Amino acid sequence: MSTNPNNPKRPYPMERTRNIGIAAHIDAGKTTLTERVLFYTGAVHKIGEVHEGTTVTDWMEQERERGITITSAATTCFWPERKEEKIVKLYEGQKFRINIIDTPGHVDFTAEVERSLRVLDGAIAVFCGVGGVQPQSETVWRQANKYGVPRIAFVNKMDRTGANFNNVVAEMREKLGANAWPVLIPLGAEDQLKGQIDVVNQRAVVYSDNDVVGSTYQLVDIPEDLKPMAEQALKDLIEAVADKDEEIGMLFLEEKTPTSKQLKEGIRRLTIANEFIPVVGGSAFKNKGVQFLLDAVIDYLPGPLDIPPAKGMNPDTHEPVPVPADDNAKFCSLAFKLWSDPFVGKLVFFRVYSGVLNKGTTVYNPRTRKRDRISRLVQIQADKREELDTVYAGDIAAIVGIKDVKTGDTLCIEDFDVILEPPSFPEPVISMAIEPKTKGDREKMGDSLGRLVEEDPTLVVKSNEETGQTIIAGMGELHLDIICDRLRREFNVETNAGAPQIAYRETVTKSAGGEGKLVKQSGGRGQYGHVILEIIPNERGKGIVIESKVVGGNIPKEYIGPCKKGVEEALLNGVVNGSQVIDVTVNILDGSYHEVDSNELAFKMAAIFAVQDAMKKASPILLEPMMKVEVSTPDEYQGDILGDLNRRRGKIMNVEAKNKTSLVHAEVPLSEMFGYVNTIRSMSKGRAAYTMEPSHFEQVPAQIVAQIVDKKGDKKKA
Repeated sequence: MSTNPNNPKRPYPMERTRNIGIAAHIDAGKTTLTERVLFYTGAVHKIGEVHEGTTVTDWMEQERERGITITSAATTCFWPERKEEKIVKLYEGQKFRINIIDTPGHVDFTAEVERSLRVLDGAIAVFCGVGGVQPQSETVWRQANKYGVPRIAFVNKMDRTGANFNNVVAEMREKLGANAWPVLIPLGAEDQLKGQIDVVNQRAVVYSDNDVVGSTYQLVDIPEDLKPMAEQALKDLIEAVADKDEEIGMLFLEEKTPTSKQLKEGIRRLTIANEFIPVVGGSAFKNKGVQFLLDAVIDYLPGPLDIPPAKGMNPDTHEPVPVPADDNAKFCSLAFKLWSDPFVGKLVFFRVYSGVLNKGTTVYNPRTRKRDRISRLVQIQADKREELDTVYAGDIAAIVGIKDVKTGDTLCIEDFDVILEPPSFPEPVISMAIEPKTKGDREKMGDSLGRLVEEDPTLVVKSNEETGQTIIAGMGELHLDIICDRLRREFNVETNAGAPQIAYRETVTKSAGGEGKLVKQSGGRGQYGHVILEIIPNERGKGIVIESKVVGGNIPKEYIGPCKKGVEEALLNGVVNGSQVIDVTVNILDGSYHEVDSNELAFKMAAIFAVQDAMKKASPILLEPMMKVEVSTPDEYQGDILGDLNRRRGKIMNVEAKNKTSLVHAEVPLSEMFGYVNTIRSMSKGRAAYTMEPSHFEQVPAQIVAQIVDKKGDKKKA
C-alpha cells in the first residue's frame, strides 16, 4: 500500500478538503451564513435571503414559506487562501474544497443535526450576538461533543441592537464549559460594526461602506484607542494556548513570544483535539466577517487525515476494525441521509471513509447482506447536481437509485465486511391519527409514508390494531405538520389528521414474576406453550434487556427466540393504558413443553401472557414526556408567565435577567404545552417568545392517569 493516502487522480488532496456543518439554535443565522459562504466562494452569483425565500440550501417550498430549515442540505464549494499584506495564514495560495451541511435549528428536526454531525470532520457553531447561548445551542453542543466534532464558534448578528460579543464568549465558557477564546473580534457593534480585529496578526479588517455585498475590505493598523484591548486579547490567547499545548507552553516558559504561524499551529492542534474553541465575531446578514471566518475554517478545522480513523465492527465477531482515511484502502462508507428527489428519484447521501468508489461498481450492505450496482453518482450543489465518475476517501456525495438502504447503513466492498456505528436518534414524543380524504388514496398514502420513513428515522408509522387507524409519531407538532404538508405537495395525497396525542410510556417500579400458558386441544394437533419469567425495573434510559436463564432444557433452545419475540411484542402495549413499556429487564426463567403440541407460535403467545401477568403485579406506572422550556419575556410579563407555567404543572428551574428581559427555564409536561404559542402571545402582547425541546420521561400524577385512562376508554366505546 502506498504511503500517500491520496489517489493521484483526485482533484483535491485530503489535506485540502474540509467537511463542515453549520449548526445552531433556531434563528441564529445558519442559512444566511451558508448563503454568504456560497457567494464569496463563487458557488452562486447572487446572495439569497431567508426572508425573501431565495436561499439555495432552503430549497423545499415549506422551508422557503416558513423561513426555517427542515432538511440538512449538502453543498460543495471552493475557497482560495488569499495572500494578504502583513497577515500570516497556514495555507497561503492554495485552493480548498469545502463540503458544507446546513442543518436545521428547530428541535423537531434534531435528527437532521444528529446524522450530519455523525459524518462531519468539523463544525461552525453559530450564536446570536444578542441571544447568546440558547437552549438548542446547548443541544447541538452536546451532540457535537457526543461525536467528538471539533468546532469554531461564530458570534453572528453583531449588527443588532443589544449585541455583546464578550457576553456571548463568557456564556459559552459558563454554560457550555467551552475553552473559548476570540481570534477575530468584531470592530464596533450594532450600527457601528465596521469589520474585525485579527487578534493573532494584530491587524484590523475594515469593510468598505459603499460595497453592499461586502466583497471589498482593507487591512489596516488597529485604531489607537483599541490597541490596548487587542494586545490584551493576544496575551490572553497565547496564555490559553500555552496552558494546553506543549510547544507553545515551552515557548511561554522560556518567556519567548510565539510567532503568528506558531500560534496558529498551536490553535489548530488544540481545536482538532477538541480542547479549544476559536471564536469569530461578525454579521452574515450585513456581509461583514464571513471571508475571514472561512480562513479560520481552513486554518483551524481538521481535514479527513487530521482526525482519528473511523472505527468499524466486524458484524460476525464484533471485533473493532479500523477504517483509515486512505484512497488506497478498501472502500467503506456510511449512508447518513435518504431523500426522495422529484426529478431523479431516491438519493442516498453518503460519506466515504476509506477507498474509492467508481460509477458502475458494486457495493455491499452488511445489514441486508445484499449487493447493488452503482449506476449514478452525483455531487450536490444545494439544489443543483453534478455527475461524478469517482468519489474518494473523505468525500460527501449521493448515489442515485440504490435500493433497500436505510439511514445509518454501511456501504462497502464485499471482502471488507464491516459495520460503522450509525447515528442514534431520539424516541418520538407525539403522535396523531391520519387518514386519506379519499378511499382510493389509502394505498398511495401507505407507500408515501413508507418513503418518508426511509428518509426520516424519527418518523414512526404504525397501525392501531383496535381501530385500524394509521398513526404517525414524531418529534413535535411542527414535525407532523410538515409530514402532512409533504404528503400533500410531493405525493398528492390529501389527508385528514386527528388531534395530536402524547406518546406516553410505561415502566414498572418493582420486580415481579409472571406465568403464561397456552393449551389448546381441538382434535388433531394442539398448541402447548408454557413460560415463567420475571420483570425487573431498569435504570431510566437503560432501555429493554431480555435474557434467557432457562436451564435443563425445560424450554428447548429453538423456542427461546420465539419467547423473546413474544416478550418484545408484549412490551409494545403496557397494562396501564396500552403504551409502550421502557426501561425493564425481562428474564425468562423456566417453563415446560409438549413433545408433539409445542411450536414457535405457542411459546410466543405464552411469553406475551407471562409478560402481561408480571406487569400487573410489578406496580406499573405511566410516564409522560417532559419538555425543557425556555421563555424569553420582557420583565413586566414575568409574573403572568410564571403563573401560567405553574398552572401547566411546570417546574420552574431558574429565572435569569438579561438586557431588561427575563429568561425563564422550566420543565413542563408536553401534554400541557398544546396551544401555548397563542397563550404566550396574548399574555405578552406578542413580545414574549419560547423554545422547547424533549428532556426526559417522568411519572404522571395519579389523578391525571385516571383522566388519561378514562379518555382512552371513552374513545374505544365511541
